[in-house]
Amino acid sequence: MDPYDAILLLSFGGPEAPEEVMPFLRRVTAGRGIPDERLEEVGHHYHLFGGRSPINDQNRELLAALRAELDRRGIDTPLLWGNRNSEPFVADALREAREAGHRRVVTLTTSAYSCYSSCRQYREDLAAAMAELEADAEGTDGLEVDKVGQYAARPGFHRANLGRLVQSMRALDGAPDAEVALLFVTHSIPDTMDETSGPGDGDGNLYQRQHLALASSLTEEANGILGRDLEGELVFCSRSGPPSQPWLEPDVNDRIEQLAADGVRHVVVAPIGFVSDHMEVAYDLDTEAAETAEKVGVQLVRVPTVGTDPVFVADLVDALEERAAEARGEAVPQFDGRRPSVCEVGCCPNLRAAKPALCGRDSAALAAGEPS
Repeated sequence: MDPYDAILLLSFGGPEAPEEVMPFLRRVTAGRGIPDERLEEVGHHYHLFGGRSPINDQNRELLAALRAELDRRGIDTPLLWGNRNSEPFVADALREAREAGHRRVVTLTTSAYSCYSSCRQYREDLAAAMAELEADAEGTDGLEVDKVGQYAARPGFHRANLGRLVQSMRALDGAPDAEVALLFVTHSIPDTMDETSGPGDGDGNLYQRQHLALASSLTEEANGILGRDLEGELVFCSRSGPPSQPWLEPDVNDRIEQLAADGVRHVVVAPIGFVSDHMEVAYDLDTEAAETAEKVGVQLVRVPTVGTDPVFVADLVDALEERAAEARGEAVPQFDGRRPSVCEVGCCPNLRAAKPALCGRDSAALAAGEPS
């Protein structure tokens, strides 16, 4: 892993007790003017699960799986863990790195795709955490932070999703294609966020295009393996904006109802937009979508997320090793859709406010006093 002497797993975070739910939601929505009454409605989702999000336990499992794979390869680089919105906070993780004498950290996020919320916002949080360290008596003490590029198009992410999709679809052996629908699900985002996802001089809509590319290839390969002729489609969950703001559609529940009206009797739901079965999966799919399917008389087959699938974990370690090779100035394998480790200027912009962000060419330009 040279030149890196520590690896940081950076995730969204979630409450682990009922009293943590509202503080967590206030951090997530800070600056958006959302009243507590609305947050309490969202908090109800967490209280259905005892006020505890599954995400932190899933990150602990991912950390253990990454550690085992690193050890298998003879890599003893320490693994750290930080969250954006709950303990352990990213600033505390970087402070831990500094105090342990680490000087160059490579970050791996639990978000595979490219848009403001799934990439640049993590980079902003890294910048804010480093600014918090600067305010300490010790400062950053020479600490540097890099990041692995978004990995939606990586081969291991593809293979792990394919394996879980095929295994789940085998439960429908014998059901005619005309009665089966294949829905790939991801988190909805505002239309404007999707339109500006990707490099500032690019075509935009990278968030949606990445999902569509993966959904198309998974559909083709699963059909070939299972001898089917299904047409997969992309749907969305977890919309949270005001009704006046357009978000990506269709909603998974609306689509299930439409499919049932068209004679579909089995709906396969593959949450390719998520890497683990956290709240957007546990509530939006396993609770809400399951209730919708039951109401309209449809069998719901829910595909597991990649989680700690050994193929996915091994590919994440490949990505870390490739990032280290890049930092050493070496060539790395190329594949369609590969995202850069250092984001281009204007990539996935913050449409509400301009904030510093690490791991991008714009951050390098700002450090040099140049306009971004």
